Amino acid sequence: MAIEYTFTKSLVDRQTEAEKAMLDELENGNYTLENPLVKLNPYFINPLAAVILFKTEKEVAVTVRVLGKTPEATMEHTFPKATTHILPVLGLYGGYENTVEIELYRGAKNTVKIQTEPLSNDVPELVHMNTTYHYLRDELIIVSPALTDLATGFDFAGDVRWHLNIPTVFDIKRARNGNILIGTHRLLRLPYYMSGIYEMTMVGKVIKEFTIPGGYHHDQFELENGNLLILTEDLTSETVEDMCVMVDRNTGEIIKTWDYKDFLDPAKVARSGSWTEEDWFHNNAVWYDENTNSLTFSGRHIDSMCNIDFDTGKLNWIIGDPEMWPEEYTPYFFKPVGNDFDWQYEQHANLITPNGDVMCFDNGHFRSKNPEKRILNKDNFSRGVRYKINTDDMTIKQVWQYGKERGQEFYSQYICNVEYYKEGHYMVHSGGIQYYGDDASEQFAALMQDDPMVRTRSITVEVLDDEVMLELEVKGNFYRAEKLSLYHNQDNLPLGEGKRLGHMGVTKESDTLIPMDCCGEELSHIYEASIEEEDDRFNFKATFESGQLVMLMLEQGEEQHGYFISTAKTPFAALCCGTFIEKDARKVTCSVNKAGLSGTYKVRVIVDDKKYETGIEITC
Repeated sequence: MAIEYTFTKSLVDRQTEAEKAMLDELENGNYTLENPLVKLNPYFINPLAAVILFKTEKEVAVTVRVLGKTPEATMEHTFPKATTHILPVLGLYGGYENTVEIELYRGAKNTVKIQTEPLSNDVPELVHMNTTYHYLRDELIIVSPALTDLATGFDFAGDVRWHLNIPTVFDIKRARNGNILIGTHRLLRLPYYMSGIYEMTMVGKVIKEFTIPGGYHHDQFELENGNLLILTEDLTSETVEDMCVMVDRNTGEIIKTWDYKDFLDPAKVARSGSWTEEDWFHNNAVWYDENTNSLTFSGRHIDSMCNIDFDTGKLNWIIGDPEMWPEEYTPYFFKPVGNDFDWQYEQHANLITPNGDVMCFDNGHFRSKNPEKRILNKDNFSRGVRYKINTDDMTIKQVWQYGKERGQEFYSQYICNVEYYKEGHYMVHSGGIQYYGDDASEQFAALMQDDPMVRTRSITVEVLDDEVMLELEVKGNFYRAEKLSLYHNQDNLPLGEGKRLGHMGVTKESDTLIPMDCCGEELSHIYEASIEEEDDRFNFKATFESGQLVMLMLEQGEEQHGYFISTAKTPFAALCCGTFIEKDARKVTCSVNKAGLSGTYKVRVIVDDKKYETGIEITC
């Protein structure tokens, strides 16, 4: 057969099977404090985590302690009393014989050794971590992918203590229940539109997988009632990254949808230098403000943060340079007051502080709405910035910034975030620093991966009362940074089958099918084609020369579905995650959801003037 075929179970299903086997082993064995069952990376995706299992005759609390390379680096957590102990072990070192102490409350103690594999090439290389144990203590700075390095957490000493080995992308956010929310590793469409988000524990167990019909990108936000705001798009639309949905936390169903074309006219907005007709807004952040019952969206390609009413979707205000906007939008803009004021450009990660101020990471790309005034990256700056706004008189004042003074060494034309901890205490993450030679690059590093002139960095800074308390610098680019503790609550590992909620949308088909009979020949091996099937979709991968006409066909009797595959080199005006970009531009992927399909289909491929067999059938 010319095409390689594989079927892959979902991560949730594979984890459920592995957990059941682990629990069966516990029940069928005699595992005690002195002889515990130890499972390294039991959920497959966190090689620096383990689970220790044993039983005691009496209910007792247990402390698990991972000894650090120095006493200050020790990670420990005390679990509530029980007789069956299923305890997550977090904070292991890679390529190291870890010493783990298990201590009963006011009782006996045992020590076990856990040998981990060396850290993989997916772990970013540390340049420096400048902080102290007394500042960061047992928290980690976790960076999430923008290129090929994967999500990784660094302790105060700069040692890696947490890592995921699959490309779960975009922002990592801690939910109120202690789990984390992060994008799935299932790519729907290049460059970075994912199937949805995972809710998982720090050990790596997926509690819930939320599948979104329009896919997921960039950001999510947990509401007070637990429901989730998720950035998405309409897969059948001609535009992208201009929609937000509210998802029911328990069912995965979409409760409410906001389409940005309802409050802004794409044909009238003032464009950033990265604007395209398809990606006219480029939404990279969402924030809900309960004090005003409003949503704030960051539109990179209009250099603006837009606030709308949660219930009605009506536009309330716009923060950004008003130059080149049509007069009808003038009432929504603020007038600057005070000294030392700069507008933000192509910003990311907007948030609202408790007193109503607005913060974001001001990338500063082009630093002008007017094409005649735009500047090169080497002459530019990026920063975290905080604005005070008055919606009564529509004035805006810049009250804080960090980064402008560092010039191009802190400049990121894309990605990045800020975090507000309390008054005067902030994180500023410049994760998209890219050099070509000695100067800031004008191109995305993901498109020049093998060029020796390219150098990438990520610098994360925490500032307390204008004093830098932490600076982490690593090689590579990273979408966002978050400060998280490994253990968040007192619960043992939540057991049981993970849930898969929501559903996939119907994949957009070609408007016109090519009338052509199958030639009866199999697709040639020269195209290196493969099909990877999952329970809710399949991926067709192959290699074609630029300019070839390629269409994937699903055929069942007279029923036909066609999916055009572009072989043209794709220009990216924005590339907030280059994790899935192929070095070989000839390699293509077409993902087809099973939603909307029913029955068994023959998979055929049109290449130029012939329709070929693949010998593979897909049942939906």
